[in-house]
Amino acid sequence: MIVCEGEKTEPAYFKQLKHTFRNRLVHVDIEEGAGVPMSVVARAMELRDLARAEDKAQRDENLLHDQVWCVFDRDEHPRFEEACARAEQEDLRVALSNPCFELWPLLHLEAQTERLHRHDLQRKVTKLLKLANPKSLPLEKFHHGYQDAVDRARELRKTAACTERPRGNPTTNVDELTEQIREGGQP
Repeated sequence: MIVCEGEKTEPAYFKQLKHTFRNRLVHVDIEEGAGVPMSVVARAMELRDLARAEDKAQRDENLLHDQVWCVFDRDEHPRFEEACARAEQEDLRVALSNPCFELWPLLHLEAQTERLHRHDLQRKVTKLLKLANPKSLPLEKFHHGYQDAVDRARELRKTAACTERPRGNPTTNVDELTEQIREGGQP
């Protein structure tokens, strides 16, 4: 189960990715109060608890989710660290991008080691991918660089871990989620 902060970009990306990796077990949910990580965590907890209740009522473990992921950006959200801590307490996984989700597709195309404001990063991705709609990320335009993105994301986290800001700008662990989707797919 993937619960996304964004209304268009992230859900569309993960829906395309689950199709590309042929993983029918992935379910993407859009948090209608999109915009704040705490609402994403609350929605993920709610959906997880509903699945547990359904499992108990129907005695069907197939209704449970192996993993529940919260996908959100650092942006300038309030209570960001609190949302990360709450997700950890609730055994929810977090796929986080700092400053924003568009860092992930950018890493498919090139390395990004310098701090960028989210608007500058979004403009950069829009220009590189020649997008008419900046909220649309057609997978076919950048997925060829998937392994490069995984490697670059890992390197960013490794570098950030040596600082006082392990989730600093730029970092992402979206690759941890995408690798779970890839590994669960059909050959």
